[in-house]
Amino acid sequence: MRFCPRCGSLMMLRIENGRRVWVCPSCGYREEVGQGSQEQQMAVLKQRINHHPRERLIVVDKSKQVESLPKTRAICPRCGYHEAYYWLVQTRKADEPPTRFFKCVRCGYVWREYD
Repeated sequence: MRFCPRCGSLMMLRIENGRRVWVCPSCGYREEVGQGSQEQQMAVLKQRINHHPRERLIVVDKSKQVESLPKTRAICPRCGYHEAYYWLVQTRKADEPPTRFFKCVRCGYVWREYD
């Protein structure tokens, strides 16, 4: 990261004529990245790649996500089955214990327990 010495805006790294140049998008100030310096080695240019909408489609099978959770013995309040998947989430302050969530293996009902 580099800030413009004129206006203080965050400068963008560009490649112009094969050279790395810091460019201020606000005032247009330009400064070449120092040759052979540590700054030259650390300056990395990132480009945004625009994907076609079909490339962004990710299909997630939720049943496989649940199967990867650990199981425990817990009685389902809805169907009475004795086995459930479980996971922990810190839903309150850090000094309080996490909330335990359960999902029944048979009917899929989700419930929680607090300490």
